[in-house]
Amino acid sequence: MPSDHDVRVLHDFEPSTPIPLEPVDSVTVTTLMDNVSDMLMPSQGPARRPGLGAAVTVPAPTMEFGRVPDALVAEHGFSALVTVVKDGREHRFLFDAGTSPDGVVENMRRLRIDPASIEAIICSHGHFDHTAGLDGLIRALGGRVNLPVLIHPHFWRRRRLALPGVEPLEIPTTSRRALEGAGFTVIEDRQPSFLFAGSVLVTGEVPRTTGYEPGFPPQQAWLGGKWEPDPLVLDDQALIIDIKGKGLMVMTGCGHAGVVNICRYARRLTRDRPLHAVIGGFHLGGPLFEPLIPRVLADLAELTPSVLVPAHCTGWRAQHAMAARFGEAFIPNTVGTVFTL
Repeated sequence: MPSDHDVRVLHDFEPSTPIPLEPVDSVTVTTLMDNVSDMLMPSQGPARRPGLGAAVTVPAPTMEFGRVPDALVAEHGFSALVTVVKDGREHRFLFDAGTSPDGVVENMRRLRIDPASIEAIICSHGHFDHTAGLDGLIRALGGRVNLPVLIHPHFWRRRRLALPGVEPLEIPTTSRRALEGAGFTVIEDRQPSFLFAGSVLVTGEVPRTTGYEPGFPPQQAWLGGKWEPDPLVLDDQALIIDIKGKGLMVMTGCGHAGVVNICRYARRLTRDRPLHAVIGGFHLGGPLFEPLIPRVLADLAELTPSVLVPAHCTGWRAQHAMAARFGEAFIPNTVGTVFTL
């Protein structure tokens, strides 16, 4: 069961003052949900794949011997279990929760991960492909959840996509009543937050400084009784951990704030610590974002990450370009991959 919930919001935070983020001994990231499942992808560098032989089997009467592997599920969403070790103590928290109510908890079951070991939850932003799995987590924990959930105030906004020539499509919104009714302690703030004795940092709202990363232009929000443009997705926040002797691990959900903005902000917050690893969605797929790929990759290259793991909404063109540019630092993600950093 969770041991301590020492979440500290930095209400007196001054953007010009670096945050004293304490380094940890190691970080392990387990991908609980992503857009891709691949039982044959080989391990690479810090990434270990579960492989076909690792799966338990389930009954399948149409098979000759009556069983098949209980394969991991992929969906258009993202979720990761982040395990931090510091001074001999281990902490586990959940970063995002995937698209379907049961996808993440089913993958946790298949990976033999106990949901009760989670000590806190960080939601990168309010889009349902990062939050809907909280429903399954509530049921897996017996309907009452004594966990903090860290969000930005815009997380609750009712939103829709307004694309040219297409009827606007409303995006499912998480219910505040449901989360609080389940027992979650909802912590919402624009400012950065510390977890676990100053060793894990949630960015809060990320300044948009590059000038070319546009957020999510098709998005609108229901504000003041009408639909208004809401392109910046200001609730988009990331996770920062300083790994002893290596540098920063930065985790993004969709990266609506812009992966370059996020990584630069992470360094600014932490006295310009080097960037070791970037994991998560970089939102570079589709005609609105693909023209940005060369500039994003050039700016990322200046930050010299040793591990680059684009996931979820990054898009296949961007992933191919990263593979060509970053060599061994580029590691494709799959559901069930465990990164030891």
